[in-house]
Amino acid sequence: MTRWVTTKEDDPLGQYDRYILRQLVTLFGFFSLVLVSVYWVNQAARLFDSLITDGQNVGVFLEFSALTLPWIIQLILPVSAFVATLYIFNRLISDSELVVLQTAGLSAVRLLRPVLVFGVLMALLVGVLSNFLAPAARSQFIERQLEVRDDLTGRFLRAGEFIHPTTGLTVYIREITELGEFRDLFLQDGGTPGVEVTYTATTALLVRSPTGPRLVMFDGIAQTLDLDTGRLATVSFSDFTYNVGTLVDENALRQADVRELPTLVLLAANAQVAEALNLPLAHMAFEGHDRLAQSLFVIFVPLIGAASLMLGNFSRFGVWKQILIAVALVLPMQIVRNAAESIVRADAEAWPVAYAQPALAVLAATLMVSLAMRRRTGWRSVPV
Repeated sequence: MTRWVTTKEDDPLGQYDRYILRQLVTLFGFFSLVLVSVYWVNQAARLFDSLITDGQNVGVFLEFSALTLPWIIQLILPVSAFVATLYIFNRLISDSELVVLQTAGLSAVRLLRPVLVFGVLMALLVGVLSNFLAPAARSQFIERQLEVRDDLTGRFLRAGEFIHPTTGLTVYIREITELGEFRDLFLQDGGTPGVEVTYTATTALLVRSPTGPRLVMFDGIAQTLDLDTGRLATVSFSDFTYNVGTLVDENALRQADVRELPTLVLLAANAQVAEALNLPLAHMAFEGHDRLAQSLFVIFVPLIGAASLMLGNFSRFGVWKQILIAVALVLPMQIVRNAAESIVRADAEAWPVAYAQPALAVLAATLMVSLAMRRRTGWRSVPV
């Protein structure tokens, strides 16, 4: 048990703040690392399957995975802060440190001051992530996603395999030289209903042009099969250009994502701005206010956890009832946020509803702190 010494030169109240904050930050870092790792591995597995299937290398996979981290960290922070607070105050109670401090005359409000400071630090961190880092990472993620989608080289540059870059298209390349030349190319295009065209070429090159990528084939044969009549037409060519730009969805143009826009743009958006960006105004309103709401919400999550654990008297059986109370208070708040999202996304004028979750957290934290102050006598009556 920590020994608290009171001297004129050394303020024990300041010592207590630093002591609790140091433990909260340490445990918060540990739990964040564990939770982010678990969530990141789950996301990375899906990214790995999609990128490697498209022929991308490990470097692209690692880049995409890194760009998802700000959003994942932002999502995990409130949970890590809540769990760290429960762990620290449970240990303070089990080691009788909290009992000693209560007996010395410290009120519940005074004991919770470092928790409030910790919550403010978390709010600043979430604010930076949600308003700056996550939007920037999302924008870069979309840009790189479009580049990878438009880069057909990875889809073709695999020798000795039958590749299916898109539905109805089959490509086989026997050999790829160091200069990027394809040797013995087989390409079957069944994208046109009722017609199947098969190309074979001695050599081929994948080149770029102002109108999109092209596959230039040399010394080959084009066989066109009419599936309805069964007639086969054969044409020999010395060179032939195949438009592989059709593999890219022409309708999938670069469109602004509400999650990549700056917060100030979202908050100041009107009907004209939404129309120019081709985004629903209600979605922009919710995204902008939700970023601020999440920063406010995380302030009170640690307070709810710490105050809930201070409700009961010391018991060698632990404070599991108080932990369950804290969890029961925090979990439904996500349901409130989901309901608020549905309301605001349906009507942009209802944007104040986006702050329902932090408002409810304020009420819950106020209630728990008030109850903890009333339980002060119960704590002090315990012999140490």
